[in-house]
Amino acid sequence: MSNKAIAENPAELPAIPDRSVAVTEYGAVGNGIHDNTESIQRAIDESASAGGGRVVIPPGIWLTGPLTLKSRIELHAEAGALVVFSKRYTDYPLVMSCYEGRQMFRCQAPLDGDGLEDVAITGGGVFDGGGEAWRPAKKMKLTEKQWNELVRSGGVVDEHGIWWPTQAAKDGAETVARLERTGSKDAKDYESVREFLRPCLLSLRRCKRILLDGPTFQNSASWCLHPWASEHITFRNVTVRNPWYAQNGDGLDIDSCKFVTVEHCYFDVGDDAICLKSGKDEAGRLLGMPSEHITVRHCTVYHGHGGIVVGSEMSGGVKNVHVSDCTFIGTDIGIRFKSCRGRGGVVEQIAIERIRMKDIAGDAISFNLYYEGKSGSGKYGEEIFVPVTVETPEFRNIHIEDIVCDGAQAALLVNGLPEMPVSGLSLKRAVFSCKEGIVCRNGQHVIIEDVELHVQDEPIVTLHQSRSVRLVNLSGTGSPDEDRLLVVTGGKSADIKCLSPATPPSHRKVAISEDANPEEVVVL
Repeated sequence: MSNKAIAENPAELPAIPDRSVAVTEYGAVGNGIHDNTESIQRAIDESASAGGGRVVIPPGIWLTGPLTLKSRIELHAEAGALVVFSKRYTDYPLVMSCYEGRQMFRCQAPLDGDGLEDVAITGGGVFDGGGEAWRPAKKMKLTEKQWNELVRSGGVVDEHGIWWPTQAAKDGAETVARLERTGSKDAKDYESVREFLRPCLLSLRRCKRILLDGPTFQNSASWCLHPWASEHITFRNVTVRNPWYAQNGDGLDIDSCKFVTVEHCYFDVGDDAICLKSGKDEAGRLLGMPSEHITVRHCTVYHGHGGIVVGSEMSGGVKNVHVSDCTFIGTDIGIRFKSCRGRGGVVEQIAIERIRMKDIAGDAISFNLYYEGKSGSGKYGEEIFVPVTVETPEFRNIHIEDIVCDGAQAALLVNGLPEMPVSGLSLKRAVFSCKEGIVCRNGQHVIIEDVELHVQDEPIVTLHQSRSVRLVNLSGTGSPDEDRLLVVTGGKSADIKCLSPATPPSHRKVAISEDANPEEVVVL
């Protein structure tokens, strides 16, 4: 891939001593009824005290509360083992954690670790987070029957049509905001809103040499897998499942981490599937820990808000990322970049290649710098220039090639900021069958080369307020009514060249708006 300059740095694997114990040796009972928290935790703790080793969970249904992982421990759930985490809120102590880019109190994750080295979770077993006891649900995402059954089960419905499991969960956001305004650092102050502070299924903070290989992680109360400020992490042969309607049901959130490999994994989730983050707004900028040296390959994503996603919390930066040989089927968006004013941070040196997409509900490839993190946000705004500051997000030097997409809203949508266009974007060797073609607003130094577009709604390419754009060997078909190849709008659009379009002359129609300069557009 030309100009990508992405150096892959393989993640180091953990070193685990060659000794093994079974949780049954500590009194664990796999009947789905017995509380095994003490037994499993004791197996982990005593193995760690002995220098480390493998803790084996055999086939069975193992009910447990949250588990604290330890250094040099491999938790191995054998095929047939189903580890079910408690749905009792009081089983989850409040701990200082990190969520959505900020350090804050959260309920302890079912699989939790801080400051660890050499940790593995392996085997063919299943870890179930019991998320239905925690998650709110939006009426719009459920059938009438599902909604009625949920309401009859108890809980509280707010004025926005959102069901909450308890009144404390419903009121939690307001209470937490008030406590944070007062600067409270005492966990006791947050006890009344424990139900609101939903845990991730797995939370690893400030850890080194982590391996997840084989298990299924499902039904999380919030994000499923969340490594933060950690390094040398490998996700291999992992399956991640959350209900498609799961609120904040992300699959994997790689947050301010470096040297990460994700390979041969499967995702079917309720929010973004594979997401790269690095903190939110000022807190993320002050921490200054980018997500970097990340490799994602040979993964499959079914439902999810995005297949591979960068942002929107990317204030510490994201760089040196290589994504290849992945398949996205039925995701809301395929390749997704999102941020907004106020974030700051730089996303750069991203290489994405050999991606297959089918039946994408929204855009195949999306750059959205108007994302505000709420339903319905993200539409392109007015042409308002804001001074460039540390709060201005920047996306640059991103290279995408060898893409096939059968079914999407748009092939490529770029909504850059007037004061900070998406820069150095290339899309090469791609075939799209979708409703709309390429729409690029506020882009600069953009190359679209050897791309075939078959779109239902004309035109094939629309450029607005974009500069230094090269369309090379562009081919395809637009709408039957008026098969326009290119539309250019905006007075700042300049230096646009369409070279060797591989379409018949009758399909090379170009429309230039009154506010654009026709001398800046060349079709050869």
